[in-house]
Amino acid sequence: MDVNPGFAPPPAEPRGPAPATGVPLRRLLLAIGDSVVDVLAAPAGLDVRVDNVVIADPEDEPEAEPGDLVLLIGARGGAARHLLRTAARRGASAVVVKPGDAVRASDDDELRRAAGGAGVALLAVRPDVRWDQVQSLCRSVLDDARLTADADFGDSSGDLFSLAQTIATLTGGLVSIEDSASRVLAYSSGEEVDELRRLSVLGRRGPEQYLSLLRDWGVFSRLRAGEEVVRIDEHPELGIRRRLAVGIHAGSQPLGTIWVQEGAEPLTANSEEALLGAARMTALHLLRHRTEMTVGLRLREDLLSSLLEGRIEAAALADSIEVTPARPALVVAFSLSAAGSRSGPAEERGRSERALKRRRMIDLISVHTAAYRRTSLVTALGGRVYVLLPDLAHRPGPPAGPHPARADAEASVLALTRKTVEAARGILGAAVQGAVGSPVDSLAGIPGSRAEADRILDAMGRDLERDVATISDVRADVLISETLAHLRGTPTLRDPRVSRLVDHDAAAGSELVVSLVAYLDGFGDVRAAARRLHIHPNTLRYRVRRAESVSGIDLSDPRQRLFTHLQLLTEHGGY
Repeated sequence: MDVNPGFAPPPAEPRGPAPATGVPLRRLLLAIGDSVVDVLAAPAGLDVRVDNVVIADPEDEPEAEPGDLVLLIGARGGAARHLLRTAARRGASAVVVKPGDAVRASDDDELRRAAGGAGVALLAVRPDVRWDQVQSLCRSVLDDARLTADADFGDSSGDLFSLAQTIATLTGGLVSIEDSASRVLAYSSGEEVDELRRLSVLGRRGPEQYLSLLRDWGVFSRLRAGEEVVRIDEHPELGIRRRLAVGIHAGSQPLGTIWVQEGAEPLTANSEEALLGAARMTALHLLRHRTEMTVGLRLREDLLSSLLEGRIEAAALADSIEVTPARPALVVAFSLSAAGSRSGPAEERGRSERALKRRRMIDLISVHTAAYRRTSLVTALGGRVYVLLPDLAHRPGPPAGPHPARADAEASVLALTRKTVEAARGILGAAVQGAVGSPVDSLAGIPGSRAEADRILDAMGRDLERDVATISDVRADVLISETLAHLRGTPTLRDPRVSRLVDHDAAAGSELVVSLVAYLDGFGDVRAAARRLHIHPNTLRYRVRRAESVSGIDLSDPRQRLFTHLQLLTEHGGY
């Protein structure tokens, strides 16, 4: 059995009935983090439940049961695919492998296809994470879920309206639950409402004239201060009946308020005690809702990053954002230029300002793209901001010709990008640039659209005046840049005569290289090149002849002239 050194699986424990509770795979992924595992396939989505963690011995059939998360330790190639299919047949929810172990470069796609065909999720452990850490993390998440399920949280599983009704029953009053901005989140039923409650429920927020009075009376400051039940006396002249109120807190952070209005009957004797308990229970509701919102957004961003980098199947993302994987989509990339960034003593402040501008840019892009398409997704990756626009308008057309609907969609995305960049440049006062990748037929092609958008931004980075571009706008720049990058990275593709000229310039302090580049850029037009260099044409003619003499290059030979130009551009052409 091929396992990581120092990790031996614990003895198998007798398997009784399946645990009464588990967690959705989505929640497990959120808990252990994308720094530990990547999603390679999720044919049944991310809401399949995980109840247990088991280890599969490559020499035996896996003892998987429904709901299991199976760790394939040491299995390779065909053995890994066999174990995966067997685990899937037995009802396993997910299978975990490790690059360099079950997943090698040649097996990656085959294992993904096997997972898709078997209908089981496939996860990949990051290379630097040990198997025992994975097992421990997953077991901890499952144990926490069981403890939470076993704990007595009363009615914490109900919604806020149900909780409000329960509080009303315990206190004998009319209850409303508000957030920290005095917005009404839930309320109980009942008659005998006063003017304050009537206006609050109708407007879904406390009316300002009453809120001002409560502030003047010091009610809000006392509610924010801690767990104190505040009494508000009756004011018939203002239409306010007697009330009790308590602040909802998470530690020292105020989350909202519970209000209990006295109706036709006096409030119960234990109203204040019930209200304190209700405030703590409501805090669980509000925190859970806030956490679900936050982790849901984080998971969407993590999945989008994985899709952009080609580390995840499109089906997993489609399950999370409710889009059709087979519809056309494209990626738009945005960059914030580092031009003018500080160095030296102010470098740290410069980084902070740049980080703040990037955060504001992300928010601005998110607002514009959400207005354009509800299903748009935005994430930051490697210093750039990426937008996925799925479900582009599309109607069938002849295979060899353009798709009119797709062309219209691309034009509207280009207009959106221009509008967004213009707004970002105006608000941030910085050189923001946008690149629109070409549409692809499905979400599976998104990594290609992202790669193209990156190529466009790389080319645009040399011209900060250019705000938005597609590949057709900068294709020549992109191709030349990538050709020169290949030359830089391949030492064997060097002409020693050109290197000799460069070395001569460095030693003598001459300007033969820059003069020759200008001459070649100008297709041999001496006068135009001399004007660019601000020298006399005869001076340039002398330098060109001198460059030929020093290097031994024959510029009358078109092949030598072409390669000399390319090699000089790798270091002196601004590419």
